[in-house]
Amino acid sequence: MLYVIESGELDCFRVMKEGEKPTFLKKYQPGEAFGELALLYNAPWAATIISCSDAVLYSLDRHTFNFIVKGSAQKKKDSYEAIFKKVGVFSSMDNYERTKLADAVKEWRFKPSEMIIWQGDSGDEFFIVTDGHAKCMMKIDGKEVEVMKYGVGDYFGEVSLLKKEPWAASVIAVTAVTVVYLDQAMFTWVLGKLEDILKWNMENYKKFK
Repeated sequence: MLYVIESGELDCFRVMKEGEKPTFLKKYQPGEAFGELALLYNAPWAATIISCSDAVLYSLDRHTFNFIVKGSAQKKKDSYEAIFKKVGVFSSMDNYERTKLADAVKEWRFKPSEMIIWQGDSGDEFFIVTDGHAKCMMKIDGKEVEVMKYGVGDYFGEVSLLKKEPWAASVIAVTAVTVVYLDQAMFTWVLGKLEDILKWNMENYKKFK
């Protein structure tokens, strides 16, 4: 079970070594939850929870928990796949490959004006914008020049990743931005066959060097 506390306080104890008295770990307050690890990994309780006042808790069994969590994860994966279908460079991928890509990516969120990548830093990630807008800035003759804009479905980072060079430009969030990304190993595993196609984007940078 997963338990969510509506009211009251509960103490958490754990026996660190066999034969020793339980060690106090923390006090749970309203709004907090416990039991998720045992639920996720189908494992025994790792600690003992004792109510130290009248308390009201809500419980969620494993079946319901999996239904909610997996349903939410599936919706997010479906939204990723819908975006990937509109990305020209992914047009040669079949549904299975796009599903594999959606499973492999990790999500990262940025606030407006927050730096996503810095020119000159070593980069081994490939990014795809799934929400919001960003701009690409490059330092040319000591001045910051905007060289590109990014929106949903646009991608960046592939040049440095493919050439194993530092990032050639900085990317800054214009609005709140959500990106998904792959590191070097996952990029090779998921998008390896697209490497030649992705290299076309390098031409966009050459004119600024």
